[in-house]
Amino acid sequence: MKLAEALITRADYQKRIEQLKMRISNNVKIQEGEQPAEDPNVLLTELNDVLKELTSLIQRINRMNCSVAFDDTRTLADALTERDQLWEKRLVLSKVAEQASVRTDRYSRAEIKVISSVDVVGIQKQVDQLSKEFRELDTKIQGLNWSVDLL
Repeated sequence: MKLAEALITRADYQKRIEQLKMRISNNVKIQEGEQPAEDPNVLLTELNDVLKELTSLIQRINRMNCSVAFDDTRTLADALTERDQLWEKRLVLSKVAEQASVRTDRYSRAEIKVISSVDVVGIQKQVDQLSKEFRELDTKIQGLNWSVDLL
């Protein structure tokens, strides 16, 4: 199994867990004298099994990410951390630029004038650069994911 396939399987397990949680929640209380649509005890057993499989898969993925060289100086785990931080910084700066760009209309000169305290154009350029760096790094990560076999 390739690392990318393991990541897809992980996402499937996570979706399955969310579905099971909803199904359990929908069947834990019923009106007296009625039967639940599904036995919540069976669903809880199934949830436990899926959680065990997910835990094992995540552990294998994490071991793999720490052992695979991404480039001369970084492991795949290092590259993933950098990618996530690029995205986080991009989100923050994007929000700052969005908030600073909001115009407040004044209806008379007596109203308080609100101005931006940051360079919106400069911040937007940073957002664009971070987006580019994120895309490039993510593309390399995705390519590596399809070329590495999961341990």
